[in-house]
Amino acid sequence: MSKRSFKYRLMCNQATSQKVDEWIDLCRHLYNASLEQRIDAYKRQRKSISYFDQCKDIPELKETFVEYKPIDVQLLRDVLERLKRSYNGFFRRLKIGEKAGFPRFKGKDRYKSFTLHQNSWKMDGKHLMIRNLGKFKIRLSRPIDGDIKLVTIKKSMDKLYVIFSCDNVPEKKLKFTSKKIGLDMGIISFCADSKGKKTDNPLYLKQSGKVLRRRQRSLSRKKKGSQNRKDSRLLVAKIYEKITNQRDFFLHDIANKYIRNYGNIFIEDLKIDKMVQDSYMAKNISDSSWGKFFYYLSYKAEEAGRKVTKVNPQYTSQRCSKCGAINQDLKLYQRTWACPVCGAVHDRDVNGAKNVLWVGQTHRAITCARTQSVVRELKEEFKCQLTAE
Repeated sequence: MSKRSFKYRLMCNQATSQKVDEWIDLCRHLYNASLEQRIDAYKRQRKSISYFDQCKDIPELKETFVEYKPIDVQLLRDVLERLKRSYNGFFRRLKIGEKAGFPRFKGKDRYKSFTLHQNSWKMDGKHLMIRNLGKFKIRLSRPIDGDIKLVTIKKSMDKLYVIFSCDNVPEKKLKFTSKKIGLDMGIISFCADSKGKKTDNPLYLKQSGKVLRRRQRSLSRKKKGSQNRKDSRLLVAKIYEKITNQRDFFLHDIANKYIRNYGNIFIEDLKIDKMVQDSYMAKNISDSSWGKFFYYLSYKAEEAGRKVTKVNPQYTSQRCSKCGAINQDLKLYQRTWACPVCGAVHDRDVNGAKNVLWVGQTHRAITCARTQSVVRELKEEFKCQLTAE
């Protein structure tokens, strides 16, 4: 059993949609007021206000401001808990020496959701009823598994979504297979595997570049604060949303294909944050979303009972997969090359994938041998202790 979230599109009438906007705005105001309260208390009295102290003020808030009366107390507590998590994250990063930004006030475009607990919502088939808010139709593209614990309503552009956070989700293990494969990530080819198959990289940001540039130029000409600027900004945001959706669909599809067919998948342990510092390659690396692909591959493997192993990518492209010789003179633009020792001709990406598989298998064999050796030593030590007694 595990935890999972399920996201679906919501449909509702205009009046209910306006109510959702009002609730999100009220939650945002509460978040900002609570943040201001914490900052003022520390500036004036050098005193920190806790989450529990602020929760005690909720009944008074609902009495003073009539607009908060229809909103469930648990929902308002969740807003305060969100602020608490921001503070905790800030102090945690400071403690370990990372760069940390202090929690900031949320503008209208930076607060887009609220979370409901068990007593304020009800499911009836494909409909979701929220007390004091309204009725929504859910586009149930797949069944909801497990026990629903939290329901989050999220607004993205002019669309509404619901996210069900579920506990006790049954595991869906796939049939065992011992097949192994190595993957080499690239830009021209999104990935090449050790079987010789290459997947073209769609580079969706590059595909939409012409339309995006036109809309961004139009946005830059609009007067700040005008309705035309708001409309233009929405058109630009819709392009980015489309790119994200296209990319996610592609990454899920590729990840599912490898998870279904292979029991052990070996990937490169890439330092993507350092790779994007190269200005020549940064845009295409970001557009490829290797990090998101690795994340999808890992959580899908955990659900299916598969194993994903990261290996050191050093010399995987330069090493000959036939004889093991390293070609130090290999340039980045050379997509095919011949080994100077054995003469074997390699496709750069496929050769890299074969080496990723070889390195992964070798490392695992060494680890297993060391583990077995340690176990044998412990057994011998245990036997000696028994004999001595």
